[in-house]
Amino acid sequence: MVTKEEVIEVLKSCYDPEIPINIIDLGLVYGIEIKENRVHIKMTLTAPGCPMGGLIAENVKQKVEAIKGIKEAEVELVWDPPWTPDRISEDAMKKITK
Repeated sequence: MVTKEEVIEVLKSCYDPEIPINIIDLGLVYGIEIKENRVHIKMTLTAPGCPMGGLIAENVKQKVEAIKGIKEAEVELVWDPPWTPDRISEDAMKKITK
């Protein structure tokens, strides 16, 4: 069975094209639920009007569905709680404030 850690590693290869930080380190992923061979990802975007939202969600879906053992991935975009910059990981913050 696929683990949450495996999904997180794949999500670290997904980026908002406008920000050079992966969606995990940006703090955009709010939850990952795995049931058998299906994954449900609850995530947000940096802003509700983000023009890249559909592209980011589709990229997440495709990469997670490429994991061996995963049949389907569902990406749910949520807006509550709203994303704020304080969700950015400490390591990512160091990279962007250099």
